[in-house]
Amino acid sequence: MTDFPFLKEFLVNNDLYSDEVYDKFRLYYDMVVETNKVMNLTAITEASEFETKHFIDSLLPFKEFEGVRTVADIGSGAGFPAIPLAIVLPSVQFTLVDSLQKRVNFLNTVIEKLSLKNCVAVHSRAEDFAKQGREKFDAVAARAVAALNILLEYTAPLTKTGGKVIAYKGSAADEEIRSAVNAAKILGVKFEKSVEFSLPGGDLRVVPVYKKIKPCDKKYPRGGNKPRTNPLV
Repeated sequence: MTDFPFLKEFLVNNDLYSDEVYDKFRLYYDMVVETNKVMNLTAITEASEFETKHFIDSLLPFKEFEGVRTVADIGSGAGFPAIPLAIVLPSVQFTLVDSLQKRVNFLNTVIEKLSLKNCVAVHSRAEDFAKQGREKFDAVAARAVAALNILLEYTAPLTKTGGKVIAYKGSAADEEIRSAVNAAKILGVKFEKSVEFSLPGGDLRVVPVYKKIKPCDKKYPRGGNKPRTNPLV
């Protein structure tokens, strides 16, 4: 099995390490790489790059998820950030939402093989999932899904009042935050802080965190792909 020294160091330094936890990451990596041969899950398959840009990137803001009970991961894809977070936070229940059935099938296989009792994968578009998941989650996360003014329309309706939206972004996050000020106001969320990290190798990651301060109008999220084709400005 592949070794991940940065991951191991991160887990140890944050009191998250056990042989079982570490082995789950190694098995997860093997499953992604093997499945990626027949289905496009990720462009990153080389072990050291995968370690930093998928595993470490997903885990860096893990403290933002401590103390919450329910998290929705919108546009989960190959399972980032939810699967890495679920491995280290077994007391938090994660719902992984993706619009492609074959990715959901893969996620279900991962959940079974890794014995992740705190995960469920759902086949749905984000705007459709809001019909069943509205105001149900303590936190809603998304990674590499859309610009913030679009992303907030997908995530804010799912978030409980008092809960938070956690958006994984790169170094251009400040510009996105400025562009999403009005969308945030419309959707009942308030920018709270940006959590900044550097990946091994130096790449900057910025995680904007929004607090849900009031219920948003039930017309959001809009259907027909309107959050993307006609985003709130």
